[in-house]
Amino acid sequence: MNSNSDELVSRIRRDLADSYDEELEMELEDRNLDGLAESPLDVSSEQYKESRRQYFRELFRMQAELVKLQDWVVKTGHKVVILFEGRDAAGKGGVIKRITQRLNPRVCRVAALPAPNAREQTQWYFQRYVSHLPGAGEIILFDRSWYNRAGVERVMEFCSEDEYEEFFRSVPEFEKMLVRSGIQIIKYWFSISDDEQQLRFLGRIHDPLKQWKLSPMDLESRRRWEEYTKAKEIMLQRTHIPEAPWWVVEADDKKKARLNCIHHLLDQIPYGEIEYQPIVLPTRERNEDYVRQSVPAEILVPSVY
Repeated sequence: MNSNSDELVSRIRRDLADSYDEELEMELEDRNLDGLAESPLDVSSEQYKESRRQYFRELFRMQAELVKLQDWVVKTGHKVVILFEGRDAAGKGGVIKRITQRLNPRVCRVAALPAPNAREQTQWYFQRYVSHLPGAGEIILFDRSWYNRAGVERVMEFCSEDEYEEFFRSVPEFEKMLVRSGIQIIKYWFSISDDEQQLRFLGRIHDPLKQWKLSPMDLESRRRWEEYTKAKEIMLQRTHIPEAPWWVVEADDKKKARLNCIHHLLDQIPYGEIEYQPIVLPTRERNEDYVRQSVPAEILVPSVY
């Protein structure tokens, strides 16, 4: 096996290790950072161990800040829309997961809309997105957004030339209107290289737990890499406005991309720490005539473990 093949295998193994880290992040509560050094795969050199420790330290620190931001949004009635766009496998879902991981889903919600149905295709283009916009004290994260028209719909020819041009005429006014109504809009484009997308697609092909992420549309987007590049460049040029500018996240390194994006997001919102009265657990009332009923054995879940 030549050096290029060795490096490819090593990168795929690191990517798989990263997917294990995702599960670790979801379950980890004691935050014993020293225990994070051991990787499920043999890719843990001392340098790699330390980089993972640093990643988790920063992630947990910023997730604590996100909780403060959430409390401030609720207290002040602020309204936030965050758009996540980028190529397939660019890491949008990963950073969304880290942002929402420890937040209240009633405050911070994800909108990931499927392809429009027959009725929605006859509506005003922005109509199906409007119902997902935030009320006071809410944060809405769009995992892909109305910019589908400038990307996949353009490249795959799902819209006409007139519809495409009308989108660019309308979207700046639409976003300005939202901003005037009190909604803060933050737009992120996750940028990955040709080689990195190739690697991530290969990882999904060979990981049975991730094969579902590869749709025929994803595979076709791989073939049309250059068309997507051109569409992205036009989109950024024509929709980068002062009221709702684009921010590009360099995303070839997943962990750095997550940290950089969350760090930047925290800087975009003028939140402050909200002081609350100490929480006191009330004494439980006890009544002498109360007798707890036993649970019928036939409805108990079997204790297999």
